[in-house]
Parts: sequence; structure tokens; C-alpha cells
Amino acid sequence: MATLATTPALPTSASVWTGRVLSGLAAAFLLMDAGTKLVAPQFAIDNSPPLDWQFDISTVRTLGVLLLIPTLLYIWPRTAALGAILITGYLGGTIATHMRADSPLVSHTLFGVYLALIVWGGLWLRSPALRAVVPFVSGKD
Repeated sequence: MATLATTPALPTSASVWTGRVLSGLAAAFLLMDAGTKLVAPQFAIDNSPPLDWQFDISTVRTLGVLLLIPTLLYIWPRTAALGAILITGYLGGTIATHMRADSPLVSHTLFGVYLALIVWGGLWLRSPALRAVVPFVSGKD
């Protein structure tokens, strides 16, 4: 019978560093995406896949702000969980948009899922508090 661990194991140094690397990669990608939308919105419009949206510069800049704020929250350790929740919401919108536009499933539509897994996986590996809330089940009988 599987039981839940009563106290979560503290993360090892290796898991903390792995979590930091995963979180850093996700944050770097998200900051680059938000920065492109804020600094060079016409470039972002010209290089966006066809998504059945009428993109204009103000829309793209708004999307950049809506991505930048949760990413900054995610980077700050005290608000990382809130940032991860908001990033997940943003990525849910990207998944829905790609589904509506009939984008390729594995490369475009599910990219938001992949990125969310990296965001949450990195946070889980480096956060004892998240490990306490979302523990893995022990397989001991």
C-alpha cells in the first residue's frame, strides 16, 4: 500500500542546483519572449505564426507586459509560486490559441505544456515548501 511521506525530504544540493538551472532556463526564455514583445513589437508580429489574431503593436506590448510581470514574480524566491501559477495561466492561453489556429500538436500546441513542466519542475526541485504541498507518493508496502 502506498503512503504519503509525513515530512518531505529536504532537497539535496544536486536537486537544488538542477532546479535553479531549469528555472533559470525557463526564466531566460520567458524574459527573452517578453522583451521581444516589448522592445521590438513589429519584429514579434512579423515572426509570429498565423494565429487568427489581428496583432497590432499595442496588443503585442500588452502580451509582453502580461508575460514579464509573472516571470519577474517567478524569479523572486518569495513570490516564485505565484509567478509559476500566473505563468501557467498565460501558457494555458497560448495552448488554447494554438489549438484554435490548428497549429502542429507536438511542436507548437504542446510547447506551453513543456514549458510549464520546466517551470514547475524547477520550482519543485528547489523549494522545500512546494515539496511539502506536493509530495511524491512512497512506493513502500
